[in-house]
Amino acid sequence: MGTTMYYLALASDYDGTIAEHGAVDQATFDALCELKRSGRRLILVSGRELPDLQRAFPELELFDLAVLENGGLLYEPATRTETVLGEPPPAALVERLQAEGVEPLSVGRCIVATWTPHEHTVLAAIRELGLELQIIFNKGAVMVLPPGVNKASGLHAALERLGISAHNVVGVGDAENDHAFLAECGVPVAVANALPALKEAAEIVTEAPRGAGVAELVAAMLANDLDDPRAALRRRVPFARPVDGGDAAAMIELDPRDGATLIAGISGGGKSTIATTVLERFVERGFQFCVIDPEGDYGEFKGAVVLGDAQQPPALEDVVELLGPRMENVVVNLLGFDIDERPGFLARLLPEIQRLRAQVGRPQWLLIDEAHHMFPREWVPAEAVVPECLPATLMITVHPESLAPKLAQTATTVLAVGSDPKRVLEEFAEVSGKPVGEVPAAPLEPRHGILWRDGKVQEVEVDPPKERLKRHVRKYAQGDLGPDRSFYFRGPDGKLNLRANNLMIFLQIAEGVDDETWLFHLQNGDYARWFEGAVKDDRLAKEVRELPEQADPATSRRAVKEAIERLYTVAVKAQD
Repeated sequence: MGTTMYYLALASDYDGTIAEHGAVDQATFDALCELKRSGRRLILVSGRELPDLQRAFPELELFDLAVLENGGLLYEPATRTETVLGEPPPAALVERLQAEGVEPLSVGRCIVATWTPHEHTVLAAIRELGLELQIIFNKGAVMVLPPGVNKASGLHAALERLGISAHNVVGVGDAENDHAFLAECGVPVAVANALPALKEAAEIVTEAPRGAGVAELVAAMLANDLDDPRAALRRRVPFARPVDGGDAAAMIELDPRDGATLIAGISGGGKSTIATTVLERFVERGFQFCVIDPEGDYGEFKGAVVLGDAQQPPALEDVVELLGPRMENVVVNLLGFDIDERPGFLARLLPEIQRLRAQVGRPQWLLIDEAHHMFPREWVPAEAVVPECLPATLMITVHPESLAPKLAQTATTVLAVGSDPKRVLEEFAEVSGKPVGEVPAAPLEPRHGILWRDGKVQEVEVDPPKERLKRHVRKYAQGDLGPDRSFYFRGPDGKLNLRANNLMIFLQIAEGVDDETWLFHLQNGDYARWFEGAVKDDRLAKEVRELPEQADPATSRRAVKEAIERLYTVAVKAQD
């Protein structure tokens, strides 16, 4: 993420991972201290009970939080606060095991623990007493816990306390009870002495065992934020697949540590469809996202909270609250702002998003729709507001040439869609100063585009979304599109100034204007351009363009009215 750390925390097992024979050596301790000084958080995830661990490792305050009793207890060393994460051990079970002579036997705040070969006695007691408990093994240890309580559930509680996403956590362990919490981490790591099954499940296996392996991992995090291809497997998001050449099944992926991705092309070229597919993948993988929605087109997207509408603009503090402490996906609807106010709002929000990313790694992704409205080419403050690198960001626009140059320069990937991808990439090259090379001019199939990345271009295909983004037909039919997106009947001499701020008002005015005015705009292509650009309806624009040039005013008025009523009146009633 440019200069911002992506991996903000290390979650580590204790025995067999940072500790050997119950003790942490000086080199491992020093490495952990150095990682803590880098601003990262340290989380201990252990099966041990608190008094036992405090005796073995008096320096427990090095860790921000400790998940103990295999997920049953959350301990904050700085405040010595204990939070029990499950029901206490049933007294009947403890009494039965004591009567059966199970030794050693320890009873914690949530856990009952012993060693093999007592697992058979423990299981029989649980069955006979009719208890709903689970047995977890850790090499020779036998741990009894409430259902659903394990290292993964404990880590989840710790990360919720810190406000950090598991995607931004590196986890390291060595034994079978580490499977659960490592599976939740952005990068699961096994030390060299780990059990074979854990090594197989991990993305990275250290060369050195135990504490030396953890020190090796810490060194990589400090050197380059774990810039390792193996670490990238869980943070990348499938984006598109090549159409020709290479392995067609191999997906081209988006990496949040890369620069921005620009999706550009004419209205109806598939930009919103592609954006919806990518947003669905964010949801599937549990990545938090924020959508900047200038025109209210993402209000129906599932899995996100919508702030703002045409009457009420969103409050900056509400957006930050939902993204930060409440960890929600957010769609920021800017229709309530005048068009010239929208860049200023994003200019205030963008630093807050950067601050959240630096502190807690969230939101992992940002999508800016209609980016040419948010950072227009002539908007002078863009030079100061837009950072040199804008990672994990998708920008959507019709014409790249309309973007602020500083914003265009942040793009390291461009997907050109629509009927003229060559022109789109040429516009990007002109505004960004980045050469794009030779671009094919052949027409594209639906959901196809020309991808530019690393100086190379290739045709790609994007999978369709599971759910199509519903167009806000009521907004276009009955809402207020605002002065900048309204249609103005002016006539051939510019004597009129009749504003239609939606399709129904358009039809009312169309009924009353004189024939000369009506035909002037029809033959000039003004209606079709408005339907395509402001209303974003290529079907309607196509029908109007195909009207015969010799059509008389009454016939063409009737045809346009019938098309609008067919496409919008029925749709509006269906939403009621």
